[in-house]
Amino acid sequence: MTQWLFLLSDIAAALVRAAACLFLIARLLPVNTDESIRRQLPALFPTAALLAAVLFFTELPELYRQLTEAVLLALFAARRRPADRRMCLFVCIYFEIAAAFWQFLAAAGLSVLFRSRAFLARHTAAGQLALWLLYLLLSVCAARFFKREDPTGKDAFRAASALSVAGLIAVITLSEQTRLTIPDDLLDMWTILAVVLLMAVLVFNLNRHYESEKELASLKSEQAALLERENRAYAMNAKLFHDFHNHIGALRHLLTHGQYEQAVQYLDELQEPLREMADAVWTGEPTVDYLINRARAEAKAAHIAFQAQVEFPRNTGLRSADLCAILGNLLDNALEAARQVADPQARFLRLTIRRVNHLLLIKVENSAPAAPVTENGALKTTKTAHGLHGWGIKSARTATEKYDGVLQSSYENGIFRAVATLSFPSAPANGRPT
Repeated sequence: MTQWLFLLSDIAAALVRAAACLFLIARLLPVNTDESIRRQLPALFPTAALLAAVLFFTELPELYRQLTEAVLLALFAARRRPADRRMCLFVCIYFEIAAAFWQFLAAAGLSVLFRSRAFLARHTAAGQLALWLLYLLLSVCAARFFKREDPTGKDAFRAASALSVAGLIAVITLSEQTRLTIPDDLLDMWTILAVVLLMAVLVFNLNRHYESEKELASLKSEQAALLERENRAYAMNAKLFHDFHNHIGALRHLLTHGQYEQAVQYLDELQEPLREMADAVWTGEPTVDYLINRARAEAKAAHIAFQAQVEFPRNTGLRSADLCAILGNLLDNALEAARQVADPQARFLRLTIRRVNHLLLIKVENSAPAAPVTENGALKTTKTAHGLHGWGIKSARTATEKYDGVLQSSYENGIFRAVATLSFPSAPANGRPT
């Protein structure tokens, strides 16, 4: 009877670890959202329960359980994003070591407090008490963080860093206790693993900074390419103006001799180099120019009718990163939804940017095959399944709220509409935020 109770305890513990690990991955990596966690748990729980039962009856070492669980969770988390499997595996291994580490600290702390080594034995009543005190605390913390908005993962990263530092301090403090004798080799092993956890946090932080710098470098590179195109447009206009009298003379000669077809062909040749650049949007804000012209090019490739009416004011004080989060996500979602419309003739995307007193209005309208899915009044992300709106809206709303703004969305008669209204922060004449 006791053996079956321990088996049920191991299965329940495996389910708690699986849910907590997927939650951590969703917050630290742009792989899954909180909604996708709920969709994956029904498929993951039976597998985790079966794995716990197999490991219980085979009595394999704890290391095998940790490694097997880490690989399983990484595969579940990254099954829709194969490119992120390495980082998912990294986070899963970190989580498994951290869970085992804090399980040891909880058991050792209770052992010191009650002067009994029974808490260190997992398959005893005292060991189960120590295990579930920790897991109940883990469940409460996960439930609390689950309700908080954390699109960048900063809160989750800070929590992981704080727990790693606290764990190192705790194991060092534990080694100085004399109330209960804990084997030195066991303390040394967990001290080393505490340092490994700290190093893992540092490595993950370095990787986050590297990815951010790489994304920023890519954005600057494309902005430089856009600026180069703008300079070429100016140079071409200057050349055309310089040769203007020659072109007028050539056209007059053709027209006076009745060579109308040749005159039209001559005009087409003059217009050809400028036709592509004439469609581009130039606001003077490099980030906005890049995002709009990139969307225009993608829309053209997908046979989506693109219209842009942009009056972007100078010296708004809006940061480029926030503009990317708002305008970039709205345009990306609009393009993704418009592509799903079966009839190419019905695909469209309309962008409007206006200044209204001290407010900036950004409106994106696009065709959509169906109304977006909502839950509790908020849009649910379905991009991984159907390519519609959701997660980008959430990120754009977070950036909008930094400027005391609001982001509203609606769907009617096959048209999805998202409107962001945000106020200007105070900015000096050079346009940089104060």
